[in-house]
Amino acid sequence: MKRNVLAWLIVGDLITLFILTVVGFASHQELSTAGWRLMTTFLPLCVAWAFSAVPLGLYEPNIFNSSRQLWRALWAMALAGPLAALLRGIWLNRPILPLFALVLTAFGMLAVLIWRLIFWRLITRQSQDG
Repeated sequence: MKRNVLAWLIVGDLITLFILTVVGFASHQELSTAGWRLMTTFLPLCVAWAFSAVPLGLYEPNIFNSSRQLWRALWAMALAGPLAALLRGIWLNRPILPLFALVLTAFGMLAVLIWRLIFWRLITRQSQDG
């Protein structure tokens, strides 16, 4: 598998997590004033994603090439969401709200699943085309 494909997968994951962060701020009507505060959610989410996605093999070709392995991305976000909420709470020295962790996890699972399905379809189409 080309390294280029893996790079696009990682970039796509990060874009997905950033979009998730932006949508979260926008849903609270805080996007226009958020600025660098976006990083207080995005960076812990990226760290948590790395700590869950890598051990679950989400960057292994035999995993990301298989539609039967998409559940791993859901499981990774199920682990990453609460961890991200914990890391964010520690960083900001604020209480960790269980509802925030739950919403982040649920919408994160949906976002990652959509992105990973799109990616899987693109790479399978590419391999079929030649």
